[in-house]
Amino acid sequence: MVHHSLLPEDGEPIRRVDRSDGEQPPGAILATDDDVVIRQWAARHDAEPATGEATASGPATVDVHDGDAGIRFNFPGVARFRPISWDEWLGNFRRHALIFVYEQDTPGQPPAYRYRLVPSQKLAAARMVR
Repeated sequence: MVHHSLLPEDGEPIRRVDRSDGEQPPGAILATDDDVVIRQWAARHDAEPATGEATASGPATVDVHDGDAGIRFNFPGVARFRPISWDEWLGNFRRHALIFVYEQDTPGQPPAYRYRLVPSQKLAAARMVR
């Protein structure tokens, strides 16, 4: 299986989705800022909102270099970040104007855990399609 970047360099558009878009093609690279879509993805992947940085809810636990957004997901068996509430995670997501980019799962294959949190200005309008 070939793994391509979630952010293709060749200018290939990324499909922007929200909760009203329904099912997407298997393996598609998708982007959203819809908190319902993000939470549904997290639930399907047993992902828990987390951070490595110091916040009002606790101390820094991991040295994270990602432009100060600091939010991540913990997955079962791979929980190296400090768990935080969804309110804190989504507040950070909005404050840093991020877009959640992820790979749609393909039926019959293991779940696609690949995701990126990308500043919205990095995804030029020309690369986003509806």
